[in-house]
Amino acid sequence: MSLLITNASLLEPSTGEITEAAWLEIAAGRISGTGTGRPPAQPGGVRTLDVGGATVMPGLIDGHVHVVLTSIDGADAKTWTPGYATLRAMREAERMLRRGFTTVRDVGGADYGMVRAIEEGLALGPRIVMGGKALSQTGGHGDFRALSDDSHVCCQSRPGFARIADGTDAVRAAARDEFRKGAQHLKMLVSGGVASPHDDIAAVQYSEDELRAAVEEAANHGKYVTAHAYHPRAIVRALNAGVRCIEHGNLIDDEAISLLVEKDAFLVPTLITYDRLAEAGVNPEKLAQVSEAGLSALDRAHRAGVNLVYGSDLLGDMQEAQLQEFTLRAQVQQPIDIIRAATVNAARLLGYEGELGTLAVGAHADLLVLEGNPAQNVSVLTDPGRHMRHIIKAGEVLS
Repeated sequence: MSLLITNASLLEPSTGEITEAAWLEIAAGRISGTGTGRPPAQPGGVRTLDVGGATVMPGLIDGHVHVVLTSIDGADAKTWTPGYATLRAMREAERMLRRGFTTVRDVGGADYGMVRAIEEGLALGPRIVMGGKALSQTGGHGDFRALSDDSHVCCQSRPGFARIADGTDAVRAAARDEFRKGAQHLKMLVSGGVASPHDDIAAVQYSEDELRAAVEEAANHGKYVTAHAYHPRAIVRALNAGVRCIEHGNLIDDEAISLLVEKDAFLVPTLITYDRLAEAGVNPEKLAQVSEAGLSALDRAHRAGVNLVYGSDLLGDMQEAQLQEFTLRAQVQQPIDIIRAATVNAARLLGYEGELGTLAVGAHADLLVLEGNPAQNVSVLTDPGRHMRHIIKAGEVLS
């Protein structure tokens, strides 16, 4: 589809600059031209969209979602068939797109079929950059068996967040299997978590040898490893093993921050999930260990120059709060810095530098048309009902 957007204020996140009275040309789903003044003459059949001075910026990227985790009722979720779980996931994917997230990175659960359904237009949703199932050690953050359950995990072919792999050989085999099934990154669970029932937040999971095995397999496939980690000992171990990205990082210390900077690694804080989990009364003792530390960790990492990426990590009905991560981060960051985390920084992590998160010629035409300037006021993004005029994905105007 060809499209010409006119009378726009173009916001380029990498510079924070806004170009007024501008136009943007789209062909074959990508940005084919941009400029100011009189737009170029168009051939017949090209749609023109006069936005009347509204702000046009790249679509948002959420670097930490779980499309398939559409309920926090684990007992009910165990009764779902794969088809039912997928339909629920696709409904949630569409909601993410309508919030302005034209790309999401799924870090545990989504599969190639979901990606394909959206690419082929069978379902409406954002571009999903998926990592398949996360890898967990026995008793780790991805092991949800009851303490009374003595069964051994087998096959793990149902939709779900994680799979269990112990030892370097099993980790290699699991990594290879996830990449075989289309994973674009690999997630390792290397410390305890809030939602997991039996491990401690401070627990360090996976040995350095196991982590290095995963990193080597990812590199062999031209991919990378990201790690769920709260405790600084787990973060440092993961970074020293070659992990490229840390998820959460609430308990991060100065050593870990320095190592993130030294290795040009990424950090994906996920503050909004703790607010919503607290409201739902989920694991209050664990939440107390990480929730208050999260904002301070973000502040210190930002001041140190760590590569920061936007993430929400919301589950079930909580996902409606996906945009409120902007509100929380605005307590310690300027709006343009948060916008960069949700555009250009995220694109670099995902391997789409120059193709997503930018208005550069050649980039995917994933765009938001907004009333107001989000670089001055994040509420322009957090209140889409009031400010979102259009969502454009691959050059197609969705709303």
